[in-house]
Amino acid sequence: MTTTTTTIIDQRGRDLAIFPPTDLQTASRAELLNTLFGRYLAAEIKDKMELDTRSHFLRTLPIHFSAVKLALERQHISFRVAFDEQPYLPFQTTLAMDARPYQQEALAGWLGAQKRGVVVLPTGAGKTFVAALAIHNAGLWALAVVPTIDLLQQWRVALAAALSLPTEEIGMFGGGEKDLKPITIITYDSAALYPRELRQFGLLIFDECHHLPAPTYRLIAESAFTPLRLGLSATPERSDMAHIELEELIGPEVYRRSPAELTEGRFLAQYEEQCINIDLGPEAQEQYAEQRRIYRAFLQKRHIIIRSPEDFQQKVIYMSARDPEARTAMLAWREARNIAMNAPAKYSEIERLLNLHHDDQVILFSEYNYVVDEISRRFCIPSITYKTPAEERRTILERFRSGGYSKLVTGRVLNEGVDVPDCRVAIIVSGNSTKREYIQRLGRILRPKTSKAMLYELVSTGTTEEAISQRRR
Repeated sequence: MTTTTTTIIDQRGRDLAIFPPTDLQTASRAELLNTLFGRYLAAEIKDKMELDTRSHFLRTLPIHFSAVKLALERQHISFRVAFDEQPYLPFQTTLAMDARPYQQEALAGWLGAQKRGVVVLPTGAGKTFVAALAIHNAGLWALAVVPTIDLLQQWRVALAAALSLPTEEIGMFGGGEKDLKPITIITYDSAALYPRELRQFGLLIFDECHHLPAPTYRLIAESAFTPLRLGLSATPERSDMAHIELEELIGPEVYRRSPAELTEGRFLAQYEEQCINIDLGPEAQEQYAEQRRIYRAFLQKRHIIIRSPEDFQQKVIYMSARDPEARTAMLAWREARNIAMNAPAKYSEIERLLNLHHDDQVILFSEYNYVVDEISRRFCIPSITYKTPAEERRTILERFRSGGYSKLVTGRVLNEGVDVPDCRVAIIVSGNSTKREYIQRLGRILRPKTSKAMLYELVSTGTTEEAISQRRR
């Protein structure tokens, strides 16, 4: 048996392993925790540390690596780390362009927070280049985690261009690819399935980091030892309030700029928002009011309060599977929504706007796929929904980008995770109440351009669409 007077920190499986010196090989878990860490390690970390009785070492999540090291130092315990804490890139990177002032400020905020934290910038503001700045500054093996397979290649091309590297120097992991390199792009799903791969990297970058607190994905952050982390999002806030966990998983918010602030600085396009009120008409208004009355009566009778989409799903939709009254209320809610979404005057207004912007690139958004299908059918416009095959979607987007198509209608599938071509005009035919969706859709028209961008929103008056429109702004 090898004798050692030094505590060793290593990695075993998915865990961080703390091997005590020889004279503590027979110590109990409580004795180890007290001797090695004293009062310097947080109780919530200690409580979850497990003792591997076979090899007699302590196990914890790799995310606690920095806290474990600091506690050992304060307790004056001699230790060494058995793996490379700072895996340096085997090549030099050179920035291919100058950073904009707000990108430099974002980097400075991240550096000032010890290279840990979240940067909030609107869609189209160049968040990927902020990631390139972080990689260039750190000079370490870097892993960028992205939400969709489509973004693997997009990030690969963007980082290669920004860092003056051949594209083949950037690895991809996901969608059938398993090519790990010093700079690699990986999907959230793949990172969650293969957490051991995270141990090779000294810098983690989370694109659309609002996904990270989800139960399936937080394992990604917990399975990496490096404290160097950068989160990127246009809208980190979550309806379940789990975004407060981003400080633990990545770091504090270190920089934020809104679309309006960057528009003032001419870094994004000048834009105008126009809310167009749509009249349902007397008969439709009466039908709408009756369906809403049925729905509200059910909520009042059962003393149900709906504060979020999750509440509606749990308290109405799930209940409707076994409760006839709940089903009647759910169907009434759905019919009222259909009346508001499909107001005949909406389609007349869409026709007017399409004629007004005949020569412009226009993208139309709807929360509901059946509305997307109807707009596509009525106006002979190509559409993209979750049902659109990947190859067809790529073809449509490429033709829209090249000008082969000047109009496109889509649902939620293009809200994020897809490089949607820039356009000057967006029309929100229907949407939900989340600010994230509104900012994402606004971002589709904000890339710098000489002419003013236009965002139209069609809202059926006298319906819940009015309140939804106000909440998401």
